[in-house]
Amino acid sequence: MPAPDLYPLTASDPPRIGGFWLDARVAAHESGTGFLAHSTTPRADGRSDVILVQLNSGAAEDPAARDRFAGVINDLHIDDVVARGGDGQADGRLGRRFVDESTGAPPAANPREPAPWVALAADGTDGPVRVADGLLREVQLADVAPQGTPSGPDYQLPWIQRIAPGLTRMWPLPWPGRFDRAGWVSILISWLLMLLLAALAVLIAILIFRNEPPQQPPPIIQPTQGGGSGSGSPQSQEPSDGQDSSSPQPSDGGSQSGSPEPSGQDSGSASPSESRSPSPGGESSGPGAPTTRSRL
Repeated sequence: MPAPDLYPLTASDPPRIGGFWLDARVAAHESGTGFLAHSTTPRADGRSDVILVQLNSGAAEDPAARDRFAGVINDLHIDDVVARGGDGQADGRLGRRFVDESTGAPPAANPREPAPWVALAADGTDGPVRVADGLLREVQLADVAPQGTPSGPDYQLPWIQRIAPGLTRMWPLPWPGRFDRAGWVSILISWLLMLLLAALAVLIAILIFRNEPPQQPPPIIQPTQGGGSGSGSPQSQEPSDGQDSSSPQPSDGGSQSGSPEPSGQDSGSASPSESRSPSPGGESSGPGAPTTRSRL
């Protein structure tokens, strides 16, 4: 018998279904899709290739379509069915082939069950492909003759236009862009690459900050004598008794001016900032006029 015709996978096809890694398409109908897939664990006959058939999203949500799919599988020979899974596939004559995809997986975010699927034993010929093609045609009632007298619009299944791939659960998640399980060589290379990137980041940080000038610590502020809190510079300190510390003040009992004056003598000139005040004789002293000494 001739070998089956293979077609490339599409971007919407999952990389793995029920532990089988998809390799190519072999059949496609509105009810579902057939794939050439392989398992990492060989069977008793030494082969690992299978023809995997999965219902599309529209047929997977129709209870009648799921029942027709399960009925056709239960009519097959037990040696032809390698595994089966999905919603409504755990019962029947070949229920022993059911694979629980939720074993060891975290709680699913989607409460819906996976789409029904079945893995048929492949022998390198197109025999299993024709079985898969007939199974999908049976689900969508393609070979059923019209019942009764045709009148009005032709009947059409409500899900016949919904041909998106069915829901699939995968755990652990596969590598992006890969359609096979990663080996220990790939994992070792990924760890070495991660360590190399970390070392490169540390080296870049050292090269950036090694020429930075040293930072000087802030100046220490010493407290002033006398227990008071000092300011930043000693020159800005003011005496606490209200007197000028730069020049001595006479201990005269009268009023004192800004600069020391000898007793018994009049001041030669007055400062421009002095205000005019009436003298004891009734005359006002102008600028530059001598002031009389006040009598005690």
